[in-house]
Amino acid sequence: MKHNKITKLFNIRYPIIQGGMIWVSGYKLASAVSNAGGLGLIGAGSMYPDVLREHIQKCKKATDKPFGVNIPLFYPQLEEILKIILEEGVKIVFTSAGNPKLYTKFFHEHGIKVVHVVSSVKFALKSQEAGVDAIVAEGFEAGGHNGREETTTFTLIPMVKEKIDIPLIAAGGIASGRGMLAAMVLGADAVQIGSRFVASKESSAHINFKNSVVETEDAGTDLTLKELIPVRLIKNKFYNKVQELYQQNASEEQLKELLGRARAKKGMFEGDLENGELEIGQVAGLIHEINSTKEIIKEIIDEFEKVKKSLC
Repeated sequence: MKHNKITKLFNIRYPIIQGGMIWVSGYKLASAVSNAGGLGLIGAGSMYPDVLREHIQKCKKATDKPFGVNIPLFYPQLEEILKIILEEGVKIVFTSAGNPKLYTKFFHEHGIKVVHVVSSVKFALKSQEAGVDAIVAEGFEAGGHNGREETTTFTLIPMVKEKIDIPLIAAGGIASGRGMLAAMVLGADAVQIGSRFVASKESSAHINFKNSVVETEDAGTDLTLKELIPVRLIKNKFYNKVQELYQQNASEEQLKELLGRARAKKGMFEGDLENGELEIGQVAGLIHEINSTKEIIKEIIDEFEKVKKSLC
């Protein structure tokens, strides 16, 4: 595979970025992705500052390849996180859920490459104006927290490509070589993959959650809780309770009360498949087994090259 803007930007072999998912993306997954030729990301969103520092230090020992940290900008202890990023010498940061203008200059002043995640052309342009090095454009097929616009990935990518000049990474609904090729034909320079890596041996997700992902079919997820922060969930007992509240015309406060605290941790990390929040993308219907990260990336690249040749 030839080098392109993204592989050169991050000095990686393949244009595959692992999603920095909460409760899933610890140092074991991030280092495994980086060692296999992609760019691994540690998901800071579910980590206390001291835990993040530990994962960064362990990741540096587990790989000599580039890796990064994903930071939701609404993180309550953000200043502590930023201090750790600098002290530990992290050179790549993916930001989301906030204004990239706030910290992009700060990161650049410390020699850190910045990528911001967006769900619309409007925010892609704002991110480019903020000076980020690349953009992740994520369609509503994606798992976890999502955009409110409900624009699909394969609609969003060419629209964003038409308006920006910086490198573009496609995310949402991509878990195979075919999906990767399709995204790049539409204008992406790379893909960010989350759900497929949830069902990897190295992810820190609970085995119950991994098995649930493998068992999920095409209609098994839904984008909900838009009044709070839109999130795509597997349809389980907790999801059904959310829908019951909607039928009762529940207020935001009632939805917040039901959601409570640590609902995602309960489901994804602790394995409570009934009462936990199980965040996953629509592409779960294409995930049929739990493999090693190395096997997953090889499978994606092999299929990408095979399908590409068949179209020539």
